[in-house]
Amino acid sequence: MTYTGIQEYQDSTGMSKDLTHFLNALQDLHAHKRKKVRIAYFGDSMIEADLITGDLRDSLQARFGGEGIGFVQITSVVAQWRTSIRHTFSEDWRDYHFKNKPPENTLLGICGHAFVPGPESWVKYSPVQKPGLNHFNRVGLLYGPAANTNLLINDKPYTLNGADVLNELVLPQSDVQQSVTLKFGGGDTPPALYGLSFESDSGVFVDNYSFRGITGLELAHLSGQMIRQMQQAHTYDLVVIHYGANVLFRPELTDYNWYGQSMQKVMDSFGKNWPNTSFLIVGTADRGYMKEDHFVTAPGVRPLLKTQHELAEDNGTAYWNLFAAMGGEGSMARWVQESPAYGKKDHTHFTTYGARRVGALLYKAIMDEFSEEELP
Repeated sequence: MTYTGIQEYQDSTGMSKDLTHFLNALQDLHAHKRKKVRIAYFGDSMIEADLITGDLRDSLQARFGGEGIGFVQITSVVAQWRTSIRHTFSEDWRDYHFKNKPPENTLLGICGHAFVPGPESWVKYSPVQKPGLNHFNRVGLLYGPAANTNLLINDKPYTLNGADVLNELVLPQSDVQQSVTLKFGGGDTPPALYGLSFESDSGVFVDNYSFRGITGLELAHLSGQMIRQMQQAHTYDLVVIHYGANVLFRPELTDYNWYGQSMQKVMDSFGKNWPNTSFLIVGTADRGYMKEDHFVTAPGVRPLLKTQHELAEDNGTAYWNLFAAMGGEGSMARWVQESPAYGKKDHTHFTTYGARRVGALLYKAIMDEFSEEELP
């Protein structure tokens, strides 16, 4: 549990979903043999507001090209803290998600949400004054089945139609460079909307799929049909699975067989529905635990890491031990004491500075998988 690089595995049949496909995709992008490489990064509050993913995206785009933050859902509980886009919306959207019961005919998007508009619903996205994020290029609206649904986008009328579980409306670039405001135009049966995707014509794109308070087991509820349709619309070359903070809700628990068995259902679904995709399981970060008068690593951290490592081995995926990369035993306590602090005082979450550090560590671990001869 001390290795800080990425480990790669094959499953019992000799099959591998390690980084090979993703690295080859980066090679082809670098050689101008393809235009885009996409990453779907699933996580909990550790990555919300584009933490970690924003810095990983910045580094990858600086190296391989690309502008835009990728997917942004319709509403978000952390929109006001996100610094990679300005995102405001009305309060009358109906948000169906992992923790409530969507109507039978409403599928959740792979973000774990489906947003249904009310009569006056609106959402607005504006760029921020940062390199690569100060204007919009290609903007696509992702939505569910629809029949003659009227929308106003930047005060221009659009009609949504589509029979697939996932459809996309790509907006004219000339109309969306400075901002995008979407208003629902009425209708008897409004469709589910999932979010907008912001990309350029080429480069690397990292889609942040954060959902506060989950363990990752909830991903088993995603429809295989939705995953396959998303892969057709937005092909992912790498899927990152990063959980742990909420699995350690009882920090003294040391038996995580239940978690491994349940997460195997997620891996089975993802492997089946993303057959030609690389996977990276990120082992949990350190979590501080008060013992007597000081913080130490919670007893559950190492057993959970062992379970996550075994999931990677059993499924032939790549694995990155964030705990080791942070510095191992007692590292969160040390990160909290840094100036500026890398860890928050809850000894679980990262500050903005800590998230930047993790993003940089992950980027380095990925780049270390290239040889200098392969990628100058």
